[in-house]
Amino acid sequence: MRVLLDTHALIWALEGGSNLSATARAVVVDTDNDVLVSAASAWEIAIKRALGKLDVPDNLTSAIESAGFLRRPIGFAECARLLTLPQHHRDPFDRILIAQALEDGIPIVTCDEQFSRYPIQVIW
Repeated sequence: MRVLLDTHALIWALEGGSNLSATARAVVVDTDNDVLVSAASAWEIAIKRALGKLDVPDNLTSAIESAGFLRRPIGFAECARLLTLPQHHRDPFDRILIAQALEDGIPIVTCDEQFSRYPIQVIW
């Protein structure tokens, strides 16, 4: 199975997963799964870290690779999809994650209830 991590799920997974639900944790630690991390999450983390709102590892890329997660770039297709997404969610980082999940046809690991208002599978 391929899944995309929401930013909070990524941070919690890198911290050991104790804040993840049992279902989410099982999906993330299953080595048969491809766990994707969006460039949008790296961007969001960098902004919040620079503002002093978030404490994360200095080298996020190394932490992601050490965890066995795969990097997912942002492409033009999901950016175009943003034009058709209903405005259920106003957070631009979450909106691009939703667009990526739709584009890839994969579920998102998130506890954000707003995600379920879109036609994507949410794992939590």
